[in-house]
Amino acid sequence: MTTISICTLAHGREDHLRNLVSGLNHSQRPPCELVVAVMQDHRYDLPSTSFPVRQILLGDKGICLAEARNTAAREARGDLLIFLDVDCIPAPRLVEDYAVAAAFNEGVLMGEVGYLPKGATDRGIDYAVFERLAVKHADRAGPPRGMVGKCGDYRCFWSLNFALHAATFRAIGGFDPRYVGYGGEDTDFGRAIVSKDIPLWWAKGAKAYHQYHKHHMPPVHHLDSVVANAQIFAEKWGEPTMQHWLRAFRLMGLIEPDGVGGWIKLREPGESDLALTRQQEHQPYASSSLVLEQLEAQASRGSAASRAPAIAAA
Repeated sequence: MTTISICTLAHGREDHLRNLVSGLNHSQRPPCELVVAVMQDHRYDLPSTSFPVRQILLGDKGICLAEARNTAAREARGDLLIFLDVDCIPAPRLVEDYAVAAAFNEGVLMGEVGYLPKGATDRGIDYAVFERLAVKHADRAGPPRGMVGKCGDYRCFWSLNFALHAATFRAIGGFDPRYVGYGGEDTDFGRAIVSKDIPLWWAKGAKAYHQYHKHHMPPVHHLDSVVANAQIFAEKWGEPTMQHWLRAFRLMGLIEPDGVGGWIKLREPGESDLALTRQQEHQPYASSSLVLEQLEAQASRGSAASRAPAIAAA
């Protein structure tokens, strides 16, 4: 039987991680282990499990997300690796769904994700409640009709819930640790997948429930790293990435093109920028698309207003 390792990384977020572990305790097929790349200087106090939990202490000296994921994968002993973000709670069939899909399909599998509103986990793990309250992200494709469905756009790869064989992870080369801070490392990994002709699949089931936490989209609080990582991606692959975020930042007056393919930072984000992008408590997730639509509409109104005097004068 295929051995399966769950890989995650954590900095703070102890309640989220404890819920992830509690979710694994409800698995119809328990993993052979959980590997946690601990991005702080002390280990977590976690619920007891029927499977080993190995905490790899990395410290809090600026280890990037890519390097932490690579460490978890390198330390994992399973044939199949399932990566979950620390704020994900696996459904009882997640491990089994991935095991079955991976047995019949080579490549990288991306399971379903349901986004939970604030308070959904206050009474612990209750999958009936989760299923009733969870919503699909509007920017993500729905589940395929069959066991898997081909994903035709590498930019759809998100690392919060995916699985692949350990040998496939090594063939891809892992995550590129040059992406420091937030932004770009997932898209880079997706681009590396297709560059090596490795199939990228949507998987039916393999569901994780994303726990609510406040966030900003587009991630204006990570302006510097998004701009820097976009440049790394462009130099590496010869094409741009995170264009919707960069477009939003430009409309907000935070950056402007430097004329040679990069960006110039004009100012630090202010409270109005944070208020515009902040996830509201009634929203299960923050949406870049909605913010960008607002900014585009404002830009269109401003452009129309600037043309009006000239039209009147004519």
